[in-house]
Amino acid sequence: MALFHVRRDTTLDADEAWRRLTAWERHADVVPLTRVRVVTLPPRGAGTVFVARTGVGPVAFDDRMEVVVWRPPHDRTPGLCRLVKRGSPVVGWAEIEVRPAVDGGSQVLWREELGVRGVPRFFDPVLGRAGRWMFGRAVDQLLSRP
Repeated sequence: MALFHVRRDTTLDADEAWRRLTAWERHADVVPLTRVRVVTLPPRGAGTVFVARTGVGPVAFDDRMEVVVWRPPHDRTPGLCRLVKRGSPVVGWAEIEVRPAVDGGSQVLWREELGVRGVPRFFDPVLGRAGRWMFGRAVDQLLSRP
């Protein structure tokens, strides 16, 4: 399993940053070759399940995720969302934390432990670098789009 972190400071207030990062369907707009389908009905929160399908045609895989912690930011309290990957071949978890900043903006911390079944631990450093690059890019794009 590869553990990586992405940190971004934004001028967006914590509520808006949270909204942009946790609108799961929007992730399909910024992750190449990926479609996202929310399986559970609104409202969103703990217990929400969604599936990110990545690939082309028959050469694709599903990354099924469940929200197990849902605490949106409130006043000066940071927000925290924890996702657990429930599918195959992708395993692990992700956390999205949004902290209000003193200047009115916010700080985003994306932490993820990512693994692919059948891939030896020897490749964890490569998987970590790829994950940090891909999710860093996704976070940047999600935060920049209304």
